[in-house]
Amino acid sequence: VQLQASGGGSVQAGGSLRLSCRTSGRLFSSHGMGWFRQAPGKEREFLVAIRWGAGTTYYGDSVKGRFTVSRDKAKNTVDLQMNDLKYEDTAIYYCARTREGISSRRSAYDSWGQGTQVTVSS
Repeated sequence: VQLQASGGGSVQAGGSLRLSCRTSGRLFSSHGMGWFRQAPGKEREFLVAIRWGAGTTYYGDSVKGRFTVSRDKAKNTVDLQMNDLKYEDTAIYYCARTREGISSRRSAYDSWGQGTQVTVSS
């Protein structure tokens, strides 16, 4: 499966952005889609995962309450609504696919999109 993330950009602190990940190829109910981010000089950080079939979600602590993930099975897309953005949210955001349902482990994901830059100014 190929993934393409879009929707990044520049925003002021407190603002919102919506990222989208378009998938090509078939996704099964047991698959999961995740969002990660990587800031300069830091490890890639897990944000949220959603199970493709049931829509079950799991959020990382750093974005819980501010970010919301959703999936559209008809369009084969997974969106990440980001609200109340902070300077520390500045990073490249990646979407990825796992065959393991829901996972926060980077190693569980076997297909990655190219990333989209999010820049938050304070």
